[in-house]
Amino acid sequence: MNKLELQKVANEVRKGIVTSVHAAKAGHPGGSLSAADIFTYLYFEEMNVDPKDPEKADRDRFVLSKGHTAPGLYSALALKGYFPVEDLETLRHLGSYLQGHPDMKHIPGVDMSSGSLGQGISAAVGMAIAGKMDNADYRVYTLLGDGEIQEGQVWEASMMAGFRKLDNLVVIVDNNNLQIDGAIDEVCSPYPIDKKFEAFNFHVINIDGNDFDQIDAAFKEARATKGMPTAIIAHTVKGKGVSFMENQIGWHGTAPNDEQYAVAMEDLKKVGEALCQK
Repeated sequence: MNKLELQKVANEVRKGIVTSVHAAKAGHPGGSLSAADIFTYLYFEEMNVDPKDPEKADRDRFVLSKGHTAPGLYSALALKGYFPVEDLETLRHLGSYLQGHPDMKHIPGVDMSSGSLGQGISAAVGMAIAGKMDNADYRVYTLLGDGEIQEGQVWEASMMAGFRKLDNLVVIVDNNNLQIDGAIDEVCSPYPIDKKFEAFNFHVINIDGNDFDQIDAAFKEARATKGMPTAIIAHTVKGKGVSFMENQIGWHGTAPNDEQYAVAMEDLKKVGEALCQK
């Protein structure tokens, strides 16, 4: 896909996020929206996956370590064709397979159940080690939150990844600077994030995580990097794309009411119309 096509898909991913969280009357829109461009690039450009064969052996793997942003992952999976887009409106409903956090046993395209913060990257490292042991050519991607990396397990996993020279692993940190209790540098600062990953023998790339040119260049650079894992520090805007949610901590885990939903969808409709005129 070219940049404009990716931007259009990302806008649809954002519509799916807002729609599903509104329908659930619960969920995490802020961090889902900030990572929407990353989800879009992974599933529509970067990863070798096939919605018609979600468990094919040579597929690339993705682990959503910050599992609470499942609305973003689900929206991308639905648009990719893993399940009907209409099912997004069943998010968190009793009996729905679209739970509040990813469930690998019931959701097509989900490679690892996640939600306990800090644990997803360990699973991804294990998958990458398995790939090396099997001489498989699949790649493993994992998305972490910047509040999540305050968890010690993240750095244990990173130490192993660097030590094992896992060049088939890409760790992405959605660095929107806000977590549930406030700004990350006021809660328990993980900065400088890039230097920490460098200390664990990662190749580190800093980007604007809402800019497809920079996202594209970063993932190409990661593919070209041999002998060490890559960490992409994606500087993003929490709530990206919805005017009243952007950079507002209150939208970390709050669902929009009917009036707010209408405003949000109008915001995204205008973005879509502008993209169609390009």
